[in-house]
Amino acid sequence: MKRFYKQVAVVQLDDGAGWQVTLDGRGIKTVRGAPQAVPSKALAEAMATEWAEQGEKLDTSKFVYRDMADYALDVVESTRGDVIDKLLNYGETDTLCYRADPEDALFARQQEVWEPLLQPLEKASDFTFTRVSGIVHKPQSEAALAALRARIEGQSAFALAGLEAMASLASSLITAILAGEPGADADSLWDAVCLEELWQADLWGRDEEAEERRAKRRTDFLAAHQFITLARG
Repeated sequence: MKRFYKQVAVVQLDDGAGWQVTLDGRGIKTVRGAPQAVPSKALAEAMATEWAEQGEKLDTSKFVYRDMADYALDVVESTRGDVIDKLLNYGETDTLCYRADPEDALFARQQEVWEPLLQPLEKASDFTFTRVSGIVHKPQSEAALAALRARIEGQSAFALAGLEAMASLASSLITAILAGEPGADADSLWDAVCLEELWQADLWGRDEEAEERRAKRRTDFLAAHQFITLARG
């Protein structure tokens, strides 16, 4: 599709219900036709930059924030309970709870990196995550799942959209929750959740295609983290 606009701007909605990107003075709408009103000027400005930096032909792959905003407004707002349930499924099989066999050197490294992420959550809510050595699934306790639910159910639709993206990329709700907190070091959290992948790559050699896929996932994870940060304002 050719670029069909000249001027990109950001306006605050008259009812004070948020901010909206305009193209040649007309407010953008979501895929389903609702006003694309976002909660902060910072996020609206980032979305405006996506439009302003397009060339003569639109590259839809560069509308990262726009697409996440559409998802938050069109999907999360109307199916909030379903989105939360989907997030909890990632917590049920969270990467950080599945370890190598205790006699493996990888197990010691996982303990070193992952336990400092899990233990503060456990202490804060007085529960214990189920750790598993191997690939056989073991369910998390009701207390653990309730604690995870409590962490996410009060979040905004925009935060939930970002959390879902991060949890999917990391196969870890815990990592997503930690990355969604103010001041979180998303880079370090991504490295932590990729620990086993990186360990195996160092052991058996790097594969160019696998490296490219992991780099793309990292970029998407950091974008989702930034989306939450911008939406927070």
